[in-house]
Amino acid sequence: MKLAVSPPVLPMLAKRIDALPPGDDWLFEPKWDGFRALIFRDGDEVLIQSRDQKPLNRYFPELVAPLQAGLPEKCVCDGEIVVAKGGALDFDALQLRVHPAASRVKLLSHELPASVVFFDLLCEGEHDLTTEPFAARRKRLESVLRGAKPPLFLTPSTTDRATAADWFERFEGAGLDGVMAKAPSGVYEPNKRVMLKVKHDRDCDCVVAGFRWHKSGDRDAVGSLLLGLYDDTGDLQHVGVCASFTMAKRRELVKFLAPYREQALDQHPWRSWAENAADGDGGQRMPGGKSRWSGGKDLSWEPLRVELVVEVAYDHMQSGRFRHTAQFRRFRPDKAPADCTYAQLEVVAAQELAEIFGKRAQG
Repeated sequence: MKLAVSPPVLPMLAKRIDALPPGDDWLFEPKWDGFRALIFRDGDEVLIQSRDQKPLNRYFPELVAPLQAGLPEKCVCDGEIVVAKGGALDFDALQLRVHPAASRVKLLSHELPASVVFFDLLCEGEHDLTTEPFAARRKRLESVLRGAKPPLFLTPSTTDRATAADWFERFEGAGLDGVMAKAPSGVYEPNKRVMLKVKHDRDCDCVVAGFRWHKSGDRDAVGSLLLGLYDDTGDLQHVGVCASFTMAKRRELVKFLAPYREQALDQHPWRSWAENAADGDGGQRMPGGKSRWSGGKDLSWEPLRVELVVEVAYDHMQSGRFRHTAQFRRFRPDKAPADCTYAQLEVVAAQELAEIFGKRAQG
């Protein structure tokens, strides 16, 4: 490829803040929950590059022709690959698209077609735009995407704080991840956290049903706590992990958890998963299960008697599990494990994505 900005390029990143930043000089956008992607086009040649500089073309073949038809002959765009299903973004469905079997990828490209939402333009024609102010890049992006059709979309943008706050509340139920704040004068800085992101943050009390050792391998520090919530039938479901500890706290937890390890499997609700993991069964989604997302990590776990309750902070829940690693707040000795149910979670009604995606979002 012969472009003014040549691959590979690391995308510009964002740092998290607790609320919309003060002041009026900001451009706000919805924060999309998908796969970050840089799109390079040089004539008939298209490269879809992941955040970690890997090619994604083979996983999203249905996007190549629309990108050739809807983008300038020579350009580099920054955006997010998403899958809209049932009126909301579906990250689980998006993950399914990254499959090693070509036949499976082809099938899913028809059953779960992806879209691209664009929010930046790094070059157009022979012009490198990375040193241009973001406000100027945004205007150029709006111009080049004026005739674009689904599955290519331009992200909404506003300078109005009230609109941004409304997006933060309304769009969460549709799977969006928060709100981005960008300085209109900012240049494009690869791999630097110069943008700002405001994400949802909530508290939840969970059962601590087990733990994993720290990756150091010495078994003298806890890596993460395995969290559970009771569903309507009384079954304890694995909902994720929390792992935000200092090394001193990790070592302290080994002693703290030791009494709860005694005879932990005798009445453990996840006993069968522990036994399957011990037998080398990697087909389970529960603790000990391996998948192509585990990257070869050791996911073996140590069961604990289901007696401890921990308060954690989380930003988003999808398909009954925490979308990201939860943050440890404190242990709750005053809380009974039986009270740790899905009912305590705040449920936000889904806002249809029709305002952004049109009829295609209706799945």
